Amino acid sequence: MAKASYGYNIPVGPIHPALKEPIEFQFEIDGERVKSVRIYAGQVHRGIEWMGMRRNPIQNLYLAERICGICSVTHSLALALAVERALNIEVPPRAQYIRLIVAELERIHSHLLWAGVAAHEIGFDSAFMLIWKVRENVMDILERVTGNRVNYAIVQIGGVRRDIKKEDYHEIRKCLDYYRTLSERLKFLLLEDPTVALRTRDVGVLTREEALSLCAVGPTLRASGVPKDVRQDQPYIAYADLSVRAITPDMYTGEVKGDVYDRIVVRLLEVDQSVDLIDRALTEMPEGDILYEKNLVKLLALIKRGEGEAVGRHEAPRGEDVHYVKFVPGSENLAVWKVRAPTYNNLLPWVPMFKDAEVADIPIIVASTDPCLSCLNRATFIYPSGRKEVLTHKELHELSVRKTRRLKKR
Repeated sequence: MAKASYGYNIPVGPIHPALKEPIEFQFEIDGERVKSVRIYAGQVHRGIEWMGMRRNPIQNLYLAERICGICSVTHSLALALAVERALNIEVPPRAQYIRLIVAELERIHSHLLWAGVAAHEIGFDSAFMLIWKVRENVMDILERVTGNRVNYAIVQIGGVRRDIKKEDYHEIRKCLDYYRTLSERLKFLLLEDPTVALRTRDVGVLTREEALSLCAVGPTLRASGVPKDVRQDQPYIAYADLSVRAITPDMYTGEVKGDVYDRIVVRLLEVDQSVDLIDRALTEMPEGDILYEKNLVKLLALIKRGEGEAVGRHEAPRGEDVHYVKFVPGSENLAVWKVRAPTYNNLLPWVPMFKDAEVADIPIIVASTDPCLSCLNRATFIYPSGRKEVLTHKELHELSVRKTRRLKKR
């Protein structure tokens, strides 16, 4: 007798309470188990690269910050690294330490934000509120150091726009001590709680082989036992002086399962690591200039004479962020600017994570990679024949106008 089938499909998104940004999942379900998933991105495409190729790199720093509201320094730093490499601009040592401090402060606030969201997704809202409350401390320090809680505007081509004053050292160290005292409490809350373990252990598993073959990055990759980290493998700014070691879950649990629980372990340990890195950076930061060229007119003239191409890479809280730039002589604008945000790499790893997962685990598996869809989206048109074509901003605008006209005729 043939076995009865109870298969059906469930759409999640593009707008859904469990998703913090728009993305669409089409799940094929059998009973309570996920059999397969199709993922559709592209709902928040903004054409930032197109806009960036009509501005000079200094103007683009502020545009790059707005690719992501959480990883503000991530994109401006990766862009600045690419421009500086293409034009052979040498950043003063003190500016490299300030960049590191702001990047690690951002990692702390991003990982705490993620931990709160993850707690919320499994119904642990008291933890969500506690974690977001303690996150305020690092946001206050970011505001003290840069002048802004988000979109810090600290990075400049060839350095940073603001120095860290001696009187700020004490306040930053007070913030670091605060997180040191909280560290064990957060680990007890999220790693020792039996309910959290029940909801995250053996859920959303990504094996080491799957993580490597699907090119996962960041905590998603390291939680599967792969010790890759740009700060460790190709040190940049002041990371070479401070020696970063990639965090994997076996450092805490003694084993690697590659599940949601291991992704919590990695991020909590990385908060501790960031606290230590900032402390050491404050101790070892040299005196000196913070800019390669203070005169913006001279800096723009240098950019206009420049020619070449380069890639800038930064280990963002979500993983490796890559910016590619190209200059042609006679123009201060970027001839080409391409951004590959870490969420782009962490899309396909969702497929094995969802395999045989329960429907109730979909939100926490989605959240476990800490996706940022504003960083991710591209618009590509695929013809029935399979030919692909990337649509320009002008073509997208014309499509939008034509649709509005069609709707008005109804």
